[in-house]
Amino acid sequence: MTAAVTSFWTASALGTGNAETLLNLRRGTAPGMREIAGDIPGRALFFGCIDAELPAIAEAKWNMRACRLLKLAAAGLRTELDDLRARVAVDRIGIVLGASNTGIDEAQHFVDAWIASGEKPAALDFSMIELGTPALYLRELLGTTGPAYTVSTACSSAAKAFGAARRLLDRGLCDAVVTGGVDGRCRFAMNGFQALGALSAGRCRPLAPDRDGINLGEAVALFVLEPDGAGVRLRGVGESSDAYHATAPDPDGGGAEAAMRAALADAGLAPDDIDYVNLHGTGTVANDAMEMKAVARVFAGRRPRCESTKPLTGHCLGAAGAVEAAIAALLIESGACRTALSNSFAFGGSNASLILSA
Repeated sequence: MTAAVTSFWTASALGTGNAETLLNLRRGTAPGMREIAGDIPGRALFFGCIDAELPAIAEAKWNMRACRLLKLAAAGLRTELDDLRARVAVDRIGIVLGASNTGIDEAQHFVDAWIASGEKPAALDFSMIELGTPALYLRELLGTTGPAYTVSTACSSAAKAFGAARRLLDRGLCDAVVTGGVDGRCRFAMNGFQALGALSAGRCRPLAPDRDGINLGEAVALFVLEPDGAGVRLRGVGESSDAYHATAPDPDGGGAEAAMRAALADAGLAPDDIDYVNLHGTGTVANDAMEMKAVARVFAGRRPRCESTKPLTGHCLGAAGAVEAAIAALLIESGACRTALSNSFAFGGSNASLILSA
């Protein structure tokens, strides 16, 4: 079953809102992509920042960057969300988000202060590090009472959230689902990728012969999915789990290939029907090599336009699949392509591919 994307909104280093994102995508510029310092001791690195002023949140348990990004996105979709709640009962609206960092960065700052002073900061609420927090916050913000949960499978989180959201519609459990993903700037994540030796020395260069690693970034993207409606459609979702290694991809790309083929089968489409492929394309030697092997087998000599947009957003981790789906949807809306496939591949061999079409 396909689902209609009746509205969506995104923010990343490319810009705040759909119009700015599409404009800078066409220009190939990313205002928020810049060198930052202080997150990794003794090292500066490129990071995809969201430059918008974020709305405040009074409640301590929700006062984290991920929730403030969700509040920004909900404000961007205010008219559409108000219309949704006027048409659909609040207990029939679900929320499924992808995320990986939640409030870990804020908690780390509080714990640092706790260690330094010997006293637990009053504002430290351990619920901020719970993976379900973004979805629970958004449910409270929107006033809905349907199912609400977060998918957290590292870099495929948001892409897999689309599959989970569509299943709620298919099974008649919801009449509409707000889905997407969010992840904010996080020192813990940056230092983790530094320990893996995965960070680029400069701007990331996916598919380049001299590529040397990733840039990280932050992003938020929200979509309203409904069974019917005008606009872009979610045509296919493909998922696989190859469990090859905790952090390294299967060098043959078998899991990536399986996810793409499953998405095509789910959509009832052939490889020739795909006009555009948004690659996972992180810029690491291993990821790009395995992904292009898989793409070459799936498309078998055909030549859809393939690109990685991560040099313009950074790798947004749990939000990557959502911001890249938003980019695909914007290209479809603008007439640049009719049918797009977007790949998200994660640690542990958790793979997901989405197909969107006009």
